[in-house]
Amino acid sequence: MAAFDRIKSGIEQLDETLDNIRLGDNVVWQVSNLKEFSYFVNPFVKQALEDGRNLIYINFGQHEPLIPMTDEDFEKLEAERNNPKTEFAMIEKDGIKIYKVDPMEQFESFTLEVHNIITKEGFDAFYVFDCLSDLQAAWATDLMMGNFFRVTCPYLFILDTVAYFPVIRGKHSFESIAKIRETTQLFLDVYSSKSDVYVHPLKVWNRYSQTMFLGHKYNPETGAVTTLTDGMEVSKFYQVINSASAYNNEQNTDSWERFFTATELLHQNGVDVSDRCDLMCNMMMAKDDKVIEKIKQYFDYEDYISIYNRLVGSGMIGGKACGMLLARKIIEKDRPDLYENFEPDDSFYIGSDLFYTYIVSNDLWNIRVKQRTKEGYYEAGKELEEGLKNGTFPEDIKNEFRRVLDYFGQSPIIVRSSSLLEDGFGNAFAGKYESVFCVNRGSLEERLEAFEEAVKTVYASTMNISALEYRSLNDLDDCDEQMGLLVQRVSGSYYEDYFFPTIAGVGFSYSPYSPQPDMGHNGGMLRLVMGLGTKAVDRTQNDYPRIINLDRPHAIDHPDVAERHKYSQHSLDVLDLKEITLHEIPVEEGLEVLPRYAKRPVIEHDTEAERRFRERGRRREIVFVNCNGIVNNDKFIYMMKELLKTLESAYNYPVDVEYTVNIGADNSFVVNLLQCRPLQISTTKEIIEIPEGVGETYFHIKKASMGRSRKEKIDTLVYVDSHKYYEYPYAKKSLIARIIGEVNAYCRDNEKTSMLIVPGRIGTSSPELGIPVVFAEISQFRAILEESYSKVGYVPELSFGSHMFQDLVEADIYYGAIFENDKRLAFNKDLIKDYPNKLLDINSELDDEIYDMIHVVDFDGVNLEFYHDMVGDESKCILTEKN
Repeated sequence: MAAFDRIKSGIEQLDETLDNIRLGDNVVWQVSNLKEFSYFVNPFVKQALEDGRNLIYINFGQHEPLIPMTDEDFEKLEAERNNPKTEFAMIEKDGIKIYKVDPMEQFESFTLEVHNIITKEGFDAFYVFDCLSDLQAAWATDLMMGNFFRVTCPYLFILDTVAYFPVIRGKHSFESIAKIRETTQLFLDVYSSKSDVYVHPLKVWNRYSQTMFLGHKYNPETGAVTTLTDGMEVSKFYQVINSASAYNNEQNTDSWERFFTATELLHQNGVDVSDRCDLMCNMMMAKDDKVIEKIKQYFDYEDYISIYNRLVGSGMIGGKACGMLLARKIIEKDRPDLYENFEPDDSFYIGSDLFYTYIVSNDLWNIRVKQRTKEGYYEAGKELEEGLKNGTFPEDIKNEFRRVLDYFGQSPIIVRSSSLLEDGFGNAFAGKYESVFCVNRGSLEERLEAFEEAVKTVYASTMNISALEYRSLNDLDDCDEQMGLLVQRVSGSYYEDYFFPTIAGVGFSYSPYSPQPDMGHNGGMLRLVMGLGTKAVDRTQNDYPRIINLDRPHAIDHPDVAERHKYSQHSLDVLDLKEITLHEIPVEEGLEVLPRYAKRPVIEHDTEAERRFRERGRRREIVFVNCNGIVNNDKFIYMMKELLKTLESAYNYPVDVEYTVNIGADNSFVVNLLQCRPLQISTTKEIIEIPEGVGETYFHIKKASMGRSRKEKIDTLVYVDSHKYYEYPYAKKSLIARIIGEVNAYCRDNEKTSMLIVPGRIGTSSPELGIPVVFAEISQFRAILEESYSKVGYVPELSFGSHMFQDLVEADIYYGAIFENDKRLAFNKDLIKDYPNKLLDINSELDDEIYDMIHVVDFDGVNLEFYHDMVGDESKCILTEKN
């Protein structure tokens, strides 16, 4: 049949009134109750069956089914839904295909399942959908119900289908109903009294008559439709309309807002709202069941209302925001003595519903659908990433953004990702999604523009290659991953043209780093930097954060002061108020603007150098930045150790936190707890026996690794020659990262257990310090080692606490360093030099310099065996003959 062909609705006179329903039409019936809908859907179903149509019922509502079903029918559908081999839960009954779809799986999964059903059924299908209002109940907001209709209706139209949808009058905001009316082809109001049923067409697309949009009286028994032209009948019609409360004032607000307003009134009147608190938790917070359990334990009504009052839009605030709020609440309730030293929190939250609203309003949903397929996962992801970067926000959302900016004024803020899956038990997503600083200078409209760009940047980061690879590796590529946002005031002080906190860092309640034998793991660990915390989590430039084990915080890794000076912090990140940007400056420049009381916590004196100057008759202060002053502040160390212990106890799981520290003129300090999440780390005590006198040793190291104990056979070894990488042109060094990514893909596609050895720091942003890969380019390697070549500045750093560290832990990748000291017991590079270079087969278009630099060995006829004993922190790789 052709598009826009007339079809029969089952009510002949209604067809005459509407100039027929046509192929492609979506017909929305706004009713007071579903009995009113039955007057029109039953004839439609009967007629469709008589005409031999492909008739489909999409069942998702909590109401009685619109197509009669027995208990046996429900049991069959439930069995189909629970069958992992079944793509859709569907039964056929009396010529009707009945599909069961669950809206509790949330917007994206539900909408994609309906989309895929529509795709399967193809052109010219006829549909009956359950009541749209039940989606509002499932998703707690009109917004997402409207988004579902806005993406489903056009797809049905393209396939020349006819679909009937009921929606309950007075249950939704005028704005949501207006969006549905704008999208659909027919929008019909139905009213009834004890004796009469009325139809009032509000929209009939591409059809018109002199009487079409008048009220019409319908007799369900005879099928007669009469146009209301008589004054008495018209008056009776409007009496029925008024009694149906069509113009309910509540419709000025979304159901989301009505729920919270009603809850507040109940609370003010002394009514117990505990059950509503649980609903608020499920509506606004995270999806992780363990996190939800803890939130319900620690949060009360005032906490939920405080979040609601700072929420932009609707939906969940996401994992990162939940983790931060929960951690603060745990300390507030369990350790009020520590909480006294906390900065107050005044964050705002952008609800996860706005993420999909942004996608839908910018016509990106079709790309999103393609991206959720196996074929389009990466390719459509690139396209969607661009679309998310370049979209626009509706004016009502911009007004909400202005409200946020009015609160913060010109204080710097940061827009942080807070997706539904982020920072939960098992999935940290460390560094996968963007965080964007807004210096927040200029007029309101200039600040709004910068804020919008920050939001779009975080939204777009859901489609970056590292995030996609992470979700794929962790079997999350089919999960509903909505992006909420956490908007925080940047903690810090103004120092001339710069803004930054005195100190920032990360902390672990369980320390994987025990550089000395008598240090424990359970006291925790801190990673400290001067300035913004970006230096604490990213591997950038020639910088070394201060890492301390809280069991022995004053232990010194480098007794020689010159060594401590060398392995200290040489630059810091600040917000540049003049240039309005995040900026890196030398530590000397940062120290110049700091008052003396703020310098003391971050510096250590090079006493030997100062002594030499004094011997020459000159007094000169020689300092370097390693946060030594705060490490020697016993009150701070006690607080952080107790804080981490308290959080771990409440979570019943090791935790990872981010924080800032600001120092007062009286040497007091305040801590701002910015983030808390379960720490993904192996604590296995399995002992692996390291073989002696077996095979040929490739490398043997001690006290220079991280990862669980293991014994593995390595199929593919990738070695990047340090000297040749150093000599390779700087401008082309980033190419090496892309080639490593190709080898990574080769190992994935061929199911190779692989090992990578690289110069310097893996994942650094500075090619002169190592290879600037992203995690997606090394995700398949089972073991990664960094080789030292200090002559040219390649020095490994086992960067515990960085985002790269989290990536390796979560992917269960061994991480080691081959130093030029007593930690390296053996490293026989020449052992593999005569093996054929597989790189030529992986990419035959590279120059000879690269083939000489990157050696890829597939072992055949021999075994490369890798052993790591976590308890003794010893690793060995040996080459043996195959049995």
